[in-house]
Amino acid sequence: MLRPILYTAAAAGMLSAAIAHANQNLLELQQNPEYWPTQLGNYQGNRYSQLDQINRDNVNDLRSVWQFSTGVLRGHEGGPLYVGDGRLYIHTPFPNKVFALDLEDEGRVIWSYEPDQDSRVIPVMCCDTVNRGLAYADGRLFLGQADNTLIALDAETGELLWDVSNGDHSVGETNTMSPLVVHDKVIVGISGGEYGIRGHITAYDVESGEMAWRGYSTGPDDEVLIDPSVTLMMGEPIGEADLGLTTWPEGEWERGGGAPWGWVTYDPDLDLIYYGTGNPGTWNPEQRTKDGEPADNKWAITVFARDPNDGSVKWVYQKVPFDEWDYDGVNENQLIDVEFNGEERKGLAIIDRTGFGFLLDRETGELLVAEKFAPETNWADSYDMETGRPNVNEQYSTYRQGVNVNTTDICPTAMGAKNMQPSAYSPKTGLLYAGINRICMNYEPYETDYVAGQPYVGATLTMMPAPLQNGGMEGRMGSFIAWDPVAGEVVWEIDERFAVWSGALATAGDLAFYGTLEGHVKAVDIETGEELWRFKTPSGIIGNVNTFMHEGKQYVGVLSGVGGWAGIGLAAGLEDPEEGLGAVGVFSALGDYTKLGGVLTVFALPD
Repeated sequence: MLRPILYTAAAAGMLSAAIAHANQNLLELQQNPEYWPTQLGNYQGNRYSQLDQINRDNVNDLRSVWQFSTGVLRGHEGGPLYVGDGRLYIHTPFPNKVFALDLEDEGRVIWSYEPDQDSRVIPVMCCDTVNRGLAYADGRLFLGQADNTLIALDAETGELLWDVSNGDHSVGETNTMSPLVVHDKVIVGISGGEYGIRGHITAYDVESGEMAWRGYSTGPDDEVLIDPSVTLMMGEPIGEADLGLTTWPEGEWERGGGAPWGWVTYDPDLDLIYYGTGNPGTWNPEQRTKDGEPADNKWAITVFARDPNDGSVKWVYQKVPFDEWDYDGVNENQLIDVEFNGEERKGLAIIDRTGFGFLLDRETGELLVAEKFAPETNWADSYDMETGRPNVNEQYSTYRQGVNVNTTDICPTAMGAKNMQPSAYSPKTGLLYAGINRICMNYEPYETDYVAGQPYVGATLTMMPAPLQNGGMEGRMGSFIAWDPVAGEVVWEIDERFAVWSGALATAGDLAFYGTLEGHVKAVDIETGEELWRFKTPSGIIGNVNTFMHEGKQYVGVLSGVGGWAGIGLAAGLEDPEEGLGAVGVFSALGDYTKLGGVLTVFALPD
């Protein structure tokens, strides 16, 4: 049986005074169920609200109370923050505007901020100009801009307090992720794996913006911040030095990708942050072999557990050594306490792009569960629970089939059976809730040369709906599921016409919320999946559904604005089916159901 993770203010107070300032504020905000202070709701990434004013008995009465247009087209990811001051804080894709909106006055703009950015960053953003949202702590808002500038704003006035450069877009480095404040540090990653960048995650001082530490995804141990005699892999010390070098052909680690552009979660008790790294540079696996044989290409597609104080790595788990399918490992790491084989374990659950649901011990990185949540998944049959490595089905190995050979019907697609759209976890049911992509692909690798600032992909993709498994809606490309992370099985599933690209929300009102690419926001019964309510917003939803309470009234808010990888055809005006790394063709019908637009919609029950 799963148990909720609750961190009391007393427990938070046990942190040393020297590091507690920013962290204490954010922890206290998370204790109040009326607030939504981080993009994932809390440090553990649970996206669960204890509010129950809106519940399964009255959700059918939920109404839109106001809407706000951001004035920006392209894909709107992330969602609104609420920290109890009567304001909603929202952001946009490039040019990364920030708004403070009056919750009591139908979204009146209290202040707005628009950075001055070089528009030449847009062509080097892989999959639309998205941004996953603001972070908050101690009266400050933090935003990672597309051009790699990390900024701090005064939440009261919108004044720019400091800015610092985290990368260089001229060589393909960009930013799309939401930062996270832990202790007195703002932690942020980077994007650009498709441009041959070298991924890293960095901590900056909350007060000054000064860099505190940086940990790379590839390269020598002293730059990855690994100590092979101490850092664990599958519960045991790594032992061998510099695997971030030796598992690559000469020099390839320097353009090895591994960009951490997804989500960061944090365990205050263990004082560890968790995040995943992306694909290993070029998508042509032949160019990442060593002495003509597959090499692990560490530490791409890896879960990292790091000490937030100095960045040192506690443990690593590589989900896909020698990736041949672009299965980025950046999905959120849900921190949940579980009973596993009769023993209480501190768990880390992932509904992963690979089509497998993982459960790890978040203290040691030991693999506990690896089971398919997408039954069409065929690139691997299973995972070896002793080694933690996948048992690859060579029929779908793009390396074994060869360069310039089109390997067909691989499931899931490079988009993953679930992309970065964050899941929700309910302590009432012990289940995870997530939007799923039911799409497969044909994948043809080709030789590519590295040129700084130019795409370093090395593969051509086409995509198609996954074959039906055990029935289902004909032609469907998505679903919304309830997943048991301990049993490793789907409890219920709802078919959707298109991939579900929005973040999920679970509430104590026995509801799960999510959005669709057509623009519907839906509420379903958390135990059965029965649809109880829906509302059509002005554009497709790739943002997250958040909830909060102000003056005794519970609200639900969601950003709509189609785009992202799934909607890149609409967002960027692309028509060639192979453009958007294959997304344009498979989502060609999306324009029949929705159009561009950036809108925040806020819902509540009638008075």
